Amino acid sequence: MLTIDTLNVMLAVSEEGLIEETIIALLASPQLSAFFKKFPRLKSAITEDLPRWRENLKSTLKGTHVPPELEEEVLCYQQCQTFSTPQINAQLPQILALLKKVRSPYAEQAQQLATHNPTFTPALHTLFLQRWRLSLVVQATSLNQQLLEGEREQLLSEVQERMTLSGQLEPVLVENENAAGRLWDMSAGQLKRGDYQLIVKYGDFLSQQPELMQLADQLGRSREAKSVPKKDALMETFRTLVREPSTVPEQVDGIQQSDDILRLLPPELATLGITELEYEFYRRLVEKQLLTYRLHGDAWHEKVTERPVVHQDVDEQPRGPFIVCVDTSGSMGGFNEQCAKAFCLAMMRVALADNRRCFIMLFSSEVVRYELTGPQGIEQAIRFLSQRFRGGTDMASCFRAIVERLENPAWQDADAVVISDFIAQRLPDEVVNKVGELQRKHQHRFHAVAMSAHGKPGIMRIFDHIWRFDTGLRSRLLRRWRR
Repeated sequence: MLTIDTLNVMLAVSEEGLIEETIIALLASPQLSAFFKKFPRLKSAITEDLPRWRENLKSTLKGTHVPPELEEEVLCYQQCQTFSTPQINAQLPQILALLKKVRSPYAEQAQQLATHNPTFTPALHTLFLQRWRLSLVVQATSLNQQLLEGEREQLLSEVQERMTLSGQLEPVLVENENAAGRLWDMSAGQLKRGDYQLIVKYGDFLSQQPELMQLADQLGRSREAKSVPKKDALMETFRTLVREPSTVPEQVDGIQQSDDILRLLPPELATLGITELEYEFYRRLVEKQLLTYRLHGDAWHEKVTERPVVHQDVDEQPRGPFIVCVDTSGSMGGFNEQCAKAFCLAMMRVALADNRRCFIMLFSSEVVRYELTGPQGIEQAIRFLSQRFRGGTDMASCFRAIVERLENPAWQDADAVVISDFIAQRLPDEVVNKVGELQRKHQHRFHAVAMSAHGKPGIMRIFDHIWRFDTGLRSRLLRRWRR
């Protein structure tokens, strides 16, 4: 079957211009304009999706078939292009019958031409085919516009859902442009409003505990990135979509009816040279019904410029990912649980801003894993925040899981963070020795976030850094009083 993309090629209909108009109309919609004003950091993240949107629209055109009636008319038109004038005269009744059968918009006009001119001359033969082609171009353009309009509405609905999600989570998780882009990428999943409200809830709790956020910032930036700029600044191509005057005075924007002689379509000029149609030409000229090109003075262009870019000789993740282990034992319930979850959300925020990975492991009787910065990071964060802290304390299993992951080359720059009250049994010697080996040979660092003043010193001695956040009633009151 004939696809719309093939039809556009056959009739020389520019689908690129139609797709650009669709995208520009989408970006100019009131919903997106209001969103860009409210969340400017997400605007650049959304515009990075434009190439994907273009490819999706092109794929839709390639995969959509034209209606059977239009396909039959196009095939008949192609066949008639090979006919001589005597053959057209012989086949004219069948052609008119087919146009009427498929309900072609050209059927009435073709019948009038045949009625007033029982026998076609070569000039009438050419005029007949030119007007037929114009009718097919109009039908193809209308079909493209209808399809793209439907796709635009569907795309706008999808973008609105993602904007709602990103807008709600932006105050909680977004610190810079990089974080905004990663949040937008993670918002493509199927999430309902009630799901991500859990992140908003713990974000509100985190805002009431600024010391937790400060602690996450300090821990996240405890390893300074080393970068050395290159001496020579290379020129890089920079592409932007801008609206500017066209390179010619005016640009063809479509077809319209008018009396503009200078912009007549060739078929209209052909009627002026035919004696039988000359008066018809002047009548349509007076009534401004001649088919002419519709022109527009400016257009959207891709502006290509070059600018110097100073590159930095740095690793892609100079400070490495986080492996955060959270104690979910019964002693970590209540306020401790809220603080632990809010702290992981703060670590996720730091990881998104610094383009790092944040991997969460829960340990009690078993180890459960979540990656908060992957493509499904929002869904993973919701699942993590939905967990209950009611198990036992098996810190040895936690450290074995950390060691297993750190031995993987992909995690060679990772920092391990353990969140616990550290009220647990001593660690086996083989675990302590393995952690010490990773610290000495591979420069891995182990951090402890202690949520109790009663943690066992023997366990905590293994860590490179101890970050204290006592959740006892006295410490909580002191922090509130200092605020």
